[in-house]
Amino acid sequence: MPIASKVKDYIERASWIRKMFEEGALLREQYGAQNVFDFTLGNPTMEPPAEFHHELKKIADNPIPGMHRYMHNAGYEETRAAVAEVIAENCDQPVTSQQIVMTCGAGAALNVVLKTLLNPGDEVIILTPYFVEYKFYIDNHGGIPVEVITKDDFQPDLDAIASAINNRTRAIIINSPNNPTGVIYPETTLNALGDLLRGKEQELGTTILAISDEPYARISFGEKVSCIFKSIQNSIIVTSHSKDLALPGDRIGYLAANPKMTDVNVFIQGAIFCNRVLGFVNAPALMQRLVTNLQRTSVNVDEYRIKRDLLYNKLSDLGFDIVKPGGGFYLFPKSPLPDEMEFIRIAQKYRILLVPGSGFGSPGYFRIAYCVENEMIERSLPLWEKLAREVGLTPGK
Repeated sequence: MPIASKVKDYIERASWIRKMFEEGALLREQYGAQNVFDFTLGNPTMEPPAEFHHELKKIADNPIPGMHRYMHNAGYEETRAAVAEVIAENCDQPVTSQQIVMTCGAGAALNVVLKTLLNPGDEVIILTPYFVEYKFYIDNHGGIPVEVITKDDFQPDLDAIASAINNRTRAIIINSPNNPTGVIYPETTLNALGDLLRGKEQELGTTILAISDEPYARISFGEKVSCIFKSIQNSIIVTSHSKDLALPGDRIGYLAANPKMTDVNVFIQGAIFCNRVLGFVNAPALMQRLVTNLQRTSVNVDEYRIKRDLLYNKLSDLGFDIVKPGGGFYLFPKSPLPDEMEFIRIAQKYRILLVPGSGFGSPGYFRIAYCVENEMIERSLPLWEKLAREVGLTPGK
């Protein structure tokens, strides 16, 4: 059966994902799943917090009449109000339910925002390394992704961003804590970015939206995750509870517009419309009710800190070059070999599965997802030692 040539091309360009999956399946078949160390997927093994199960049981034991019917496409008023209350606290400014649209996770929120904003040919800046789906999401709505390289420490390069902005620039996507690097952007950087965007808006007579993709915002190891609303007037938060409540399969999230944003009410009207016509219709009714009372709840972040430290400390001691992540659950080391695919193939000899940095727009690196069981990490450490020796790394350097 023929498929669209663009889709066929995208599948081929993203074939490394399929290839890693297939190779992992072969290794598990050959050695047994317990002897394969799969660090490829950001699919948390951590269970949702006890409060989630309490809310689930409460709803199951006391069902609300009509609880599974359609609601306003923006979501339940009480859920939106609960989300807005916590954002207002974090951002130290008024936010109401009228600036919130509940969505089917952060991926849906991003697509709704981009559908609402983009005309054909509009450009969206993405910072490398970036989440692999950004380019596809932008293309979904007729936009053109513009890659801007970050600094060596993966912090935004404001000069490079300034050079990439023109009269076709409609938005910039930022992701902090970042997937795949775990880097957090400090408030001073966001303030400087806000100044830059405001100046460019005045210079070009346009509006440039900062879209802050924040599914890891509550998974921080001490560094402050600053609210984008305080730094950039024309800004939007998109996020989900996939990571902070360990609910990736339940697809519940939201978008929030800065109340100070230019024509914010017009944007929200557009987002509600796009939420419907993209086929999402509304966020799942049951999940909205479940997360209403969980806006101040999250998984135990210390468990992720332990996982990070197990791998970061060991790999650093072995000689891997890594920027220490401030949050999330990824490491993004530099490949010790010029060709990261060669390194990844050697890693597979030791049954260690990794993702190449090329998939994130950063060849020469590789990603480790450490949202796995501690015992798996610990069992993998002797194999990391053998791998480091084979590729010529010197411990302690």
